[in-house]
Parts: sequence; structure tokens; C-alpha cells
Amino acid sequence: MIKIEALTLEDAFKDASKQLECSITEINIEVVQAPSSGFMGMFKKKAIIVAAKKLLETPLYEALPVEEKVEEKVEEKVEEVATPSMPISFVSEQEDEDTSIGNGLEYTADYDDAFDEDSEALLAIDAIAQEVEEKIQYLFKHICFEIETIMVNVYDSETLLIEFQGEDAALLIGKEGYRYKALSYMLFNWINAEYNVGVRLEIAEFLKNQEESVSRYLESVYESVDRDGRAQTKILDGVLIQIALKELRNRYPEKYVVIRSTKDGLKYIIINDYHN
Repeated sequence: MIKIEALTLEDAFKDASKQLECSITEINIEVVQAPSSGFMGMFKKKAIIVAAKKLLETPLYEALPVEEKVEEKVEEKVEEVATPSMPISFVSEQEDEDTSIGNGLEYTADYDDAFDEDSEALLAIDAIAQEVEEKIQYLFKHICFEIETIMVNVYDSETLLIEFQGEDAALLIGKEGYRYKALSYMLFNWINAEYNVGVRLEIAEFLKNQEESVSRYLESVYESVDRDGRAQTKILDGVLIQIALKELRNRYPEKYVVIRSTKDGLKYIIINDYHN
């Protein structure tokens, strides 16, 4: 996959064909930024595209190196014998009598009673975060965008915070957030299925800005609920509706807060009293 900048889309397509050494019909092309002449010579924009030869899609798991997949299969067998509900890396670390885990904490077999359930959960997810970060770094090391770093940290005892930073990080969001949604969906399905934890994806403060936007909008919804006892949001898309749902349920734990869909598949939230 390559990223190309040119004055026009036509020039960008030709450059892609030349660099990939194939015809344009054999290339998958995505327009990242359309060219613009600007205003009186100001704010002029180049055409930016991402291009790659048409190949069979490779499942996310298959992107891992062969050695790593073989190693994972072996570790899965060990995990079944040891404790199925605990992440692989955390089980293997406990086998040593004196092993450093996570945030530099020292763990020995003699100190089992020193950790309560919350502490053990945090240690486990910290080990998961380190393992996930290594795999994500490998998966994205050949991406054509300029991504300085990908960090995976613990957000809470059940959620990982994944952050993409770099010069081209904002390009991973896409128009109206479509690329952000696709990346978030891909990462969640992989990480949740393998480690049973949630994912909070942050790219160039996109999620932070969305949360602030939803919070401002919900002020009017709160007024309706406080006044009438019920309310309905406007149509919300993708990540916005999940943010709004979480905010409303935290604000009104005693009320019935649920997502509903229109005939066209558009989604909104209703807030009401539980029916007796």
C-alpha cells in the first residue's frame, strides 16, 4: 500500500499505476483528500490517495507471523490446563517464583493473599495491554501513513485505551469518521474475542471531540427528561450513539434508556420510565 500526493486525481492515479507497475484497473484506490484550487491562490489542496494492488483480503489473525501463531497455539493448550479465564501472558509470568508484572510491581508465589480481586484484575489487564501493543505495532508497521507511535494503556479494569499519534494520524479517521468506525470495529472484535476486554480507540483526539459534542447536545435532552420524565434524541450515528447511551444511562440509572431504529435503519435513543 502506498500514499500518493499530486496536483490532480488523474496525476495521482497515473503515479500509482507507475509505482505499483500495473494498470489502474488492477489497483484499489481510496481518495483521502480531493484537490482544491482554494480561494485566490490561498488554501490550495493537493490530491491525496491511498493505493494498493488488488489482492485477496487476509484475515487479521493471518497477518501475524507464522512463528507467533504456532507459539499462540502452544500457549492456548497451557492456558486450558492452568486457568482458562486468565490471559496467557499473565499465567506464564506467574510460573516464575519472582517475576515483574505490569507497572513494575514485584509478584511472588508467597504473596498471593496480598492482592485483592481489583488488584489482580488490573495486573492482568496491564499484561494484556503490553501483549496487544506488541501485536498492533507489528500489524501497522507497514502502513503507508506517517504514524509515529501506537500506544496501548489500561483505561480501567475492563477496557484498553489505544492511541494513534503522528503526522497522518488524522487521516485514519476518514470522512465523517467512517475509517475510524471500521478500525474500531476491527480492533474490538479481535481484542474482545481473544482477551474479553473492551476497547477505547483515540485518534488525534477524535473520540474526545465527539464526547464533548455529545455532552453539549445532551443538555437539551436532560432538560426534557427532567421536565417531562421522558425524551427522545435525534438520529445519532456510529460512535455518537454509544457515547450518548453511556451518558444517559449514567445520568438516569432508574429509567428505561434504550436504542431504537427507524425503518431505514437509522438509530436514536429513548428515555422513559419502566412500564409496570
